[in-house]
Amino acid sequence: MARNQKDYFYYKAKNEGYRSRASYKLDQINKKHNVIKPGDSIVDLGAAPGGWLQMAKELSGGRVVGVDLQKIKPIDGVETIKGDITRDTTLEKIEEIIGKQGADVVICDAAPNLTGSWELDHGRSIALSESALSIAKKLLRPGGNFVVKVFQGDMFKDFLDEAKENFVYVRSYTPAASRKESAEIYVIGKKFLSIGIKKGQEFELEIKEIGEKGDGIARINDFIVFVKDGTAGKRVRVCIREVHPKFAFADIIQ
Repeated sequence: MARNQKDYFYYKAKNEGYRSRASYKLDQINKKHNVIKPGDSIVDLGAAPGGWLQMAKELSGGRVVGVDLQKIKPIDGVETIKGDITRDTTLEKIEEIIGKQGADVVICDAAPNLTGSWELDHGRSIALSESALSIAKKLLRPGGNFVVKVFQGDMFKDFLDEAKENFVYVRSYTPAASRKESAEIYVIGKKFLSIGIKKGQEFELEIKEIGEKGDGIARINDFIVFVKDGTAGKRVRVCIREVHPKFAFADIIQ
């Protein structure tokens, strides 16, 4: 059965002109989680041979940039960079293309070179995923989305928890196009939190004004915090109740 599953998507990709079966993984992820929308700018990390680039371009129709250590064969409407994604010079090239506003979506289907040792391969996969997350945090606009492949194992939960600190919505998902015998799973992060404020954190803030719905309005730098039952001009200690990409809700601590 697993063999038939593999053959189906392999030949489907061949027949429909995709560079790999991975194209269908991204399509299925998007149908389930709606991470790519029309017009989105997308950066694909570790993009060779280009299956995700092809599908990303189809789904968004916007600017799509692929980065890999290997040269990527040209794809219509897609810009590619040959370089190491961990180097500042490569990041600068990406930023030149996508602009100061940042990318709407960062995706990564890269996998480490497999050794056959489960513990080593899992560890390398986590390290690669963490690198992708680190880069995504530099490239994503506030509210942007992220998709990365991870191998399942004992370090997976820690990585998932790390992703939850940076996105409002985080889920794990295995698309039907993944091989049945594969340990891969995809982590989906939506609504990137560009400021390091988390649910449950406490702050001492000054209520600057009262909003239309009666909540007090305070700020952490330029980030807005709506404080329930806040009074203008008062300093209060608050606990963050809910975080969104551009604002948060908080309650006064009595």
